[in-house]
Amino acid sequence: MGIIEEDLFDLAELFKVFGDSTRIKIIYSLIDGEKNVTNLVEDLNMSQSAVSHQLRILKTAKLVRGRRDGKAIFYSLDDDHVKAIFEKGLEHIVHG
Repeated sequence: MGIIEEDLFDLAELFKVFGDSTRIKIIYSLIDGEKNVTNLVEDLNMSQSAVSHQLRILKTAKLVRGRRDGKAIFYSLDDDHVKAIFEKGLEHIVHG
């Protein structure tokens, strides 16, 4: 199969990031397109510090990225793989 132990460890770490409902809510909110922290705070009814903390974790895991526009930073899913992982997981839950 060609997978080394380090790859399996990295995959487990990726799934740990997906293991938090707040981060899942952020990913779900970003499926529609990029948003700034204020938009996410409103969507999730959470504090700015809580949203920012989770965004840092998602950025470190390369699941979201930020784009600066003046003083604002707009966040989006890093690539189509993130959406696909989310959708496959949801499909498994709904139809499983």
